[in-house]
Amino acid sequence: MSGTTKRAFVTTSDGVKLYTETTGSGDPIVFVHEFAGHHLSWEAQVRYFSRRYTCITYQARGWPPSDVPGDASRYSQARAADDVADVLAGLGLAKAHVVGLSMGATAALEFAIRHPGKGLSIAAAGAGTGATRDAATLARFRREAVEMAELIERDGIAALGEAYLAGPARRQLLAKDPRGYAEFKRQFIEGASTGRALTMRGVQATRVPFFEREGELRAIKEPVLIICGDEDDATLDVSVFMKRVIPRSGLMVFPKTGHGINLEEPAGFNQVVGDFIHAVEKGRWPENVSTAGQAFAMLPKT
Repeated sequence: MSGTTKRAFVTTSDGVKLYTETTGSGDPIVFVHEFAGHHLSWEAQVRYFSRRYTCITYQARGWPPSDVPGDASRYSQARAADDVADVLAGLGLAKAHVVGLSMGATAALEFAIRHPGKGLSIAAAGAGTGATRDAATLARFRREAVEMAELIERDGIAALGEAYLAGPARRQLLAKDPRGYAEFKRQFIEGASTGRALTMRGVQATRVPFFEREGELRAIKEPVLIICGDEDDATLDVSVFMKRVIPRSGLMVFPKTGHGINLEEPAGFNQVVGDFIHAVEKGRWPENVSTAGQAFAMLPKT
C-alpha cells in the first residue's frame, strides 16, 4: 500500500544512527530539513509527492530519535552531505532526487559536489545563509552562530526560539499562516538542545560560503533548481550567483516570501519542484545559456 509509512534507522559511515521515514512508491525523493525544522516539516510535500514517488524524510544527526554525537567535530557541512549519501545507501538506493531547505539545501548542494552521479536532481531552497563577499559580515555570522550555540547550551532551545523565529525572514510565515507558524514554533521549542547547539558550532559557524567555491559549483553535473524567497535577503544574492555558475540550474523566486518557503507556499513549492523533476525525467532541463558560453546582449553571437 503506497500510503503506508515505513520507519527505519540507517547507520552512517561514521557509525551514527539516523531515523528515516519512507512513504509512497516510485522514483525516490529525499527531503533534507532545515536547522529550525525536522522531518515533519516536509509533511505537505510527502502527502503530495508520495502519490507518484517514494518520499524519504529523516532526522539529521543531533535531532532525536537520530543519534546525537557529543562532539562538534562530528558535525560539518561535508558530514551533512555524506549523511544524505548514507541514507540512500542504508535504504538500498543508488540514486535519488534530493530536495533541501536552508541547512538541508546547502547539504543537498554539498551532496552534489561530494557524491557526483548519486543525485537524479537537486532542488535547493533557501540555500547559503551566511554566504557573503564581505569579510566583516561573514565574521558576524560566524560569531552569532557561536553565540546561538552558547545560548542553547545555557538556557535551552526554547530561549533561542523566541528570538530566532521572530527574525525578518520568518515573519512572512506568521503573517500568511498563523496556525502553521504556531505549530512550527511549538515543534522548534520542543526539540532537543544539545544536537542543535553542536550543529551551530560544527556546521553553521564553519562552512565556507558558496561565493568562495565557484569552481566546485561549476563542476556540478546534476540538474539543479534553486529556490528562494524575495524577502529572504540572506539567500537572495547567493541564489542568483549559483544560478549563474551551476551549469544545469534554474532559479525560482517566490514573491513576498521569506525563508520557510515550503511552509509558506506549499502549493506553489510543490508545483515548482514537481515540474522541475518532471522536466528532468523527460530530459528537458538543459545547460544554461550563460554557462554554455552563449551569453549575448541583444543578438546571438556570430
